[in-house]
Amino acid sequence: MNVDQPHSSAKQGAELAGDGTESVGAGTESAAHATEPAGPGAESAASVSGDTGSGPGKPAVSVVVIVYNDAARLPTAVRSVLDQTLHDVEVIVVDDRSTDGSYEVARGLAAAHPDRVRACRLPENSGGCGAPRNRGITEARGTYVLFLDSDDVLERNACRNMLEAAEATGADLVSGLCVRVHVDARTRKEVKWYPWLYGRTRTLESISELPDLLVFDTLSTNKCYRRRFLLDEGLRFPVGIHYEDLLFSAQAYATARRITLIPNRVYDWRVADKAAAKSISNRRDEIANFTHRMEIHRRVDQLLAEKGLLELKFAKDVKFLKHDLVLHLRELPFRDAAFREEFAAIARRYLESIDRTAFDEAEPVQAICAYLLQVSDWDNLLPAVDTLTNRDKISSPLVERDGRVYWCAEHLDDPFGRHVLDVTDLGHHIKPVDRMFLRNALTSYESTGATVRLAGRVTNPLGVIPPGARLAGELEFYARRPGVRFQTFRFPVKHVWHAGGTVAWEGAANLMAVRPLGIVDAVWDVRLHLDVDGVRTSTRLTAAEPGLVTGQVPVRPRLTRLVADRMEPVVSSRGHLSFRLVPDKKANVVVRRGVHGRAGTLAKTGYRKARSLRKELSSGETKIRLYHEVFSRLPVRTGLVVFESHLGRQYSDSPRAIYEEMRRQGLEFEPVWAYSGSPDGFPDDAILVRRWSLPYLRALAQAEFWVDNQSYPLKLTKRPGTTYIQTWHGSALKRMGFDEAEWKLKSREAQAEQQKTLDRFDRFLIRSEHDVRTLARAFRLQERTLLRVGYPRNDALVRARQRETAGDGRERGPLAAELGIPEDRQILLYAPTFRRRGNGQKRFELPFDVERFADTFGDRYVLLVRSHYLNHVVLPPSVRGRVVDVTARHDMTPLLALADGLITDYSSVMFDYALLDRPMFFFAYDYDAYVHEDRGTYFDLLERAPGPVVRTEDELHTVLGSLEEQSVKYAPRREQFLADFGEYDKGTAARSVVDQFFGHWRRG
Repeated sequence: MNVDQPHSSAKQGAELAGDGTESVGAGTESAAHATEPAGPGAESAASVSGDTGSGPGKPAVSVVVIVYNDAARLPTAVRSVLDQTLHDVEVIVVDDRSTDGSYEVARGLAAAHPDRVRACRLPENSGGCGAPRNRGITEARGTYVLFLDSDDVLERNACRNMLEAAEATGADLVSGLCVRVHVDARTRKEVKWYPWLYGRTRTLESISELPDLLVFDTLSTNKCYRRRFLLDEGLRFPVGIHYEDLLFSAQAYATARRITLIPNRVYDWRVADKAAAKSISNRRDEIANFTHRMEIHRRVDQLLAEKGLLELKFAKDVKFLKHDLVLHLRELPFRDAAFREEFAAIARRYLESIDRTAFDEAEPVQAICAYLLQVSDWDNLLPAVDTLTNRDKISSPLVERDGRVYWCAEHLDDPFGRHVLDVTDLGHHIKPVDRMFLRNALTSYESTGATVRLAGRVTNPLGVIPPGARLAGELEFYARRPGVRFQTFRFPVKHVWHAGGTVAWEGAANLMAVRPLGIVDAVWDVRLHLDVDGVRTSTRLTAAEPGLVTGQVPVRPRLTRLVADRMEPVVSSRGHLSFRLVPDKKANVVVRRGVHGRAGTLAKTGYRKARSLRKELSSGETKIRLYHEVFSRLPVRTGLVVFESHLGRQYSDSPRAIYEEMRRQGLEFEPVWAYSGSPDGFPDDAILVRRWSLPYLRALAQAEFWVDNQSYPLKLTKRPGTTYIQTWHGSALKRMGFDEAEWKLKSREAQAEQQKTLDRFDRFLIRSEHDVRTLARAFRLQERTLLRVGYPRNDALVRARQRETAGDGRERGPLAAELGIPEDRQILLYAPTFRRRGNGQKRFELPFDVERFADTFGDRYVLLVRSHYLNHVVLPPSVRGRVVDVTARHDMTPLLALADGLITDYSSVMFDYALLDRPMFFFAYDYDAYVHEDRGTYFDLLERAPGPVVRTEDELHTVLGSLEEQSVKYAPRREQFLADFGEYDKGTAARSVVDQFFGHWRRG
């Protein structure tokens, strides 16, 4: 596509109309050809109704192909038009005064296809895409017009599909799916261009119905335009300015009376990542490039204002902050002070026109960068750009004020700045140092012989590295390509010390000790491992100042020094220090000839096959095959029990209770616990295996018992000699299994496959007849599968209630002290159900103001927040000591036993907490949406809840006024609720399960 290739050169020319242009190609009559159908039910071009061509001199579609110095690729672009399944198409090649013979190629194509191809050229090079496309509109004779760049191609059915959509809907503009094809990548990677816009066919009466179309798909080339629409509205590309597509597309969107989107692939944007010349849009080191982009944005804003499309202006502002500005900000660390100041002056004028509420829709660091740019705070902006480029890097020391965390201490007297710079919700203040990706700014670099001496400063956010910490460092050099990273080389850092708000370090490395192979591992990256009191965090070395790293140092590649005998420091696109082998020119030619010759080809083929085999062996399909064809043929091992809780995420719940009861009884067995992520918190006296690892699969294949509360991998068949005890993880308020509409809509084959995984259960634990009517029925379980013993995890809750009833009182135990809860505070536990978030985000936004809660009740209650294990929450420092996040704790039962009252919504925790006969509060702020628009429920919570159901934060505060009052008021309902939903929880579930299935393993 033109914007990614040097088609539009840096030359600037005036708009030229047709007076001085040259043209060849007949104005001959275009015959109506029979065409191949594009698919079932497709019509031929000749039968498509409407004002299409097929008459003398009037084809159905004109495709305008623009070219500048691209003679080699032009024939392929034109051929993609001539090979369309719709034959009633003409090609108009417009040459922007090429100097490489492109026009001669175009004339040859016109001579070879006189009835279908015409060629013309401009008298002077225009320096952009606008003038040649405008000339193409003038020359076009078709009812519809498409634009194609000489380095791209049309999909074979593009013209047919867009023409038929335009004729069927009467649209002025039809847009289809564009695909970026990386032509010089070995795998020819393909990336769809904003595919969510093209999931289905739809027709818009106004662009206001789909603002994302104007905001994101600003291409002109994946579209078909009614030519009469272009002429009547006077739509032309701007000339003499880059990014012309943005304005032309906005004008077309805003003016079209009807727009149709089709899900078909229509345009292949062929991207050459290794092209020698940068495209116009990638020349972000040129200030004129940014000037052009800002001017185009200003014109689009003016257009939207004139059309009264102010809601589109807001969506566009958001995209500018999240995308357009980000592209240029990433270049600032590599530019000098003069460039930065000029850039800021241009950007500031435009940023002042942006709706400030748009900052809230951008990512925090994007908004921070825009604000700091606006106020020209370079000291804080350049580190922020480092975070913009390297996601999750903490590049600022941060500051805490009034219980909130801010990016920097400056600008907090500006209300808007204070708002934008507030990064509390990022949760940096709760991360340990080993989970932080810290900025490590290189402060000096020098080389003497083969030795490089480096120094830097590591950001110390909120003093996470305390002044008294024991510090040590190590530099590591490693090949960038993982496939050839056979060895890493480490050098101790001699000096590491606290230096105010940073940790400073100085070290040296003798690069003669680094032994690259050569050729295949030409680039080597560097990182610093920082040891803080025995805890390690790793950083990359950011070369923040232009010209800081220079010179070359000698090295000894293993393929001899003929390959290369020097390394030079370079700065990566992410701003990090790297080293690159500098090959000897003459020797390198010989070596590369060998690499690309027969021997080299064989070697590379063997290497790729080995990598492919390794990848295949570690794939899910191979593991499943190993499980069934190898491990499942091994004998079942008596006494082997595999435990798993919540897909390996926790050591918790009923599997834990059963395991600990087996240990308490002193049984002789071989326990295996599955974990995902970290094994921290899992028992030391069991074999730990990572979920989906080969040891995990082997253990499952040979186990005598499976014990879990959710599901082992669905595609693993349980052997006849294995007994699967499914403890499940809660009674159901929400509809489950085949009671869900989503399950009911699945095909018969999909439902049967799902049923196969459920039929693996040999025993399914039941805590009430409600479970029989809901879970058992929803999973279509047989009566013989049901085990009416209650939940082992709830035995501790039943015993706690029994002790209180017997008058023994309550003992908080060590957990309260561990959490720092004062003796004079009552404890509330907030435990909501799982909340699904868009874009794969797991962070759970609390539905109430936690700071207000702490200020209101902090002298009476401590609130424990336990989000669902698939979510996580971030609490501000201002609530420290009054609100505590306990989500990371594996087992919830001790938290339930500790709490004086429970706040929940629709979580099954309500059924467990009912065993304690303590106050419950239901904060159902989204009740109607959850019940009626989500999965639905088995009963009406409003009628049967054993505590007040509130919808607003104010109502919640009111009912929390007195736990004692609520306890008395709802006592009868709690008693009835327990009778309905907890009848089999008697405090003996774990012992009952162990006695029935494992009792014969007792010693003696």
